[in-house]
Amino acid sequence: MFLSSRSFRALLLSGVLLGGVNWVEAGAARAEGAPAPVAVTAAPRPVPESFADLAARLLPAVVNVSTTQTVRGEADGEDEDEDDQPSQIPDFPRGSPFEKFFHDFMNRQTDPNAPPRRMQALGSGFIIDPQGYIVTNNHVIRKADRITVTLQDNTVLTARMVGHDDRTDLALLKVDSHTPLPFVSFGDSDRRRVGDWVLAIGNPFGLSGTVTAGIISSRGRNIDQGPYDDFIQTDAPINKGNSGGPLFDMEGNVIGVNTAIYSPSGGSVGIGFAIPANEARGVLEQLRKNGKVSRGWLGVRIQTVTQDIAEGLGLPSAGGALVAGVEKNGPAEKAGLKTGDVILTLDGKPVDGRALPRLSAQLPVGAQARLGVWQHGKTHDVALVVGALPEAPEEPVAKPAQESKGPATVSFSDFGFSVGVLDAAARQKYNLSANQKGVLVSNVREDGVAAERGLKEGDVITEVQQAEVASPAALKQRLDAARKEHRRTALLLVHDADGVRWIPLPLGGESAP
Repeated sequence: MFLSSRSFRALLLSGVLLGGVNWVEAGAARAEGAPAPVAVTAAPRPVPESFADLAARLLPAVVNVSTTQTVRGEADGEDEDEDDQPSQIPDFPRGSPFEKFFHDFMNRQTDPNAPPRRMQALGSGFIIDPQGYIVTNNHVIRKADRITVTLQDNTVLTARMVGHDDRTDLALLKVDSHTPLPFVSFGDSDRRRVGDWVLAIGNPFGLSGTVTAGIISSRGRNIDQGPYDDFIQTDAPINKGNSGGPLFDMEGNVIGVNTAIYSPSGGSVGIGFAIPANEARGVLEQLRKNGKVSRGWLGVRIQTVTQDIAEGLGLPSAGGALVAGVEKNGPAEKAGLKTGDVILTLDGKPVDGRALPRLSAQLPVGAQARLGVWQHGKTHDVALVVGALPEAPEEPVAKPAQESKGPATVSFSDFGFSVGVLDAAARQKYNLSANQKGVLVSNVREDGVAAERGLKEGDVITEVQQAEVASPAALKQRLDAARKEHRRTALLLVHDADGVRWIPLPLGGESAP
């Protein structure tokens, strides 16, 4: 949020006034004999006088990564806007000869029948082994035909890709050198706290060997880049071209791989994100050894436990990871987990819906994991053998569902939605598979509670309070039973085009056939 100078002064003034009120109240309390409040203090830490010695020691191990890619027509250029160095379009005067020339030139370049053209992109990287192993981002070298690395002394070496990982956006390169190369080592990123000094070195906008400094602004950031987001946020200025470069602590250890920035303008605004070293280290070790990454897999689809969901399940508080689906023949199914269970701990450590995918992926395949699971109002310990994350999970094959008997439709007017049977016409209309079971949501009123909670026409309700429903009558029966139990919320397991999720529906209305 951006604040005007007047708003900022007003906030500062409010703090002064509140501080004065607190001081008066504290003085009155001391006059009555109450113990004096203890001021929050922190031990002072020295501000670095200079980063020069540290930068001089680290710069030789940071490299420029340049890639060349062949682009054939418009179809192959779909991702050009994602490169670190997008093409710049000159702003010619409207109607000038230059504008027409450039317009015709660009049309020729994007013509599918135009001859292939060469595109270049620049990024950063760093050497982690004197034998020439180099870390960078996957998006820097993606689809590259040729990769070259430029050292600080301007030596240019051809690099080959050892392996890459799309899920964490990391890649490992290898160059051959007649002499051992300078290198840096990974540090323990978990030890670094918000407020610690950091140093970023990279190749922003092609300006090699650029050094910037800042602090760790936050930890554990989720920027919706993938299932394993756990970024370090920093205000050390990083820009396009810094991707793949290192983030150092004051001891000269790599604690992060600079990957992304938040910027409305395209330049640094002091919000950058780095992959933590403790996450990157394991991925890179696997890439070096196997050329690919194998991850642990529990075989569950999960979502975050909200307060409404916690109340519907009888959980004491909102926490853990709600099981929204269990993969057929996966580790979780073999261990007895079911939809509606809540995973509270993994090997004794508390987890939530955001942390569980990342933590389970770090587990060795074949190892035994111990889960603390909330199931039917009680906590159980469940032992599970960790599987390998499949590249493309196959959909379970099942027999077509038999059409159920009972009322064709039921209207839940107080909730603002209606349901119907899942017949052949409905399957065709909403593109539903033959093995899909449940009750079809046939209509949702825009101003109703159901719409507010995310229910949509074409969704399929398969469970209520962890009990299967196969007909509109069965759905009505389950909701009525939840009301009789004086529940405040009923949990609906809903299938849509994006998968499955639990929807907490507040109870308070009657249904009508």
